[in-house]
Amino acid sequence: MIRKGFKMFLYPGMAQEYEKRHKELWPEMKDMIHAHGGHNYSIYLDQETNVLYGYLEVEDEELWAKSADTAINRKWWDYMADIMETNEDNSPVCVDLEPMFYLQ
Repeated sequence: MIRKGFKMFLYPGMAQEYEKRHKELWPEMKDMIHAHGGHNYSIYLDQETNVLYGYLEVEDEELWAKSADTAINRKWWDYMADIMETNEDNSPVCVDLEPMFYLQ
């Protein structure tokens, strides 16, 4: 299993809406994440900075990378674009984090 950490950027005042949308995560989105080898997906918010920190375990980097091109993922990006920083294609601005410590 490959562990991935990353950060994204929420617009001010959007924390409650972000949490609401994720509590109502579409079943098709959950299925796509699992079908592309994603597990143990967590997102945390630093309320002082509006930075979202994500943690995800994937089975295979190449398989996971293909998830970005699925129709359901593109639909999710479009749905989330009004509450967070995005790129031109509505993908979230996402910065990979460097692993520094792991204890099992």
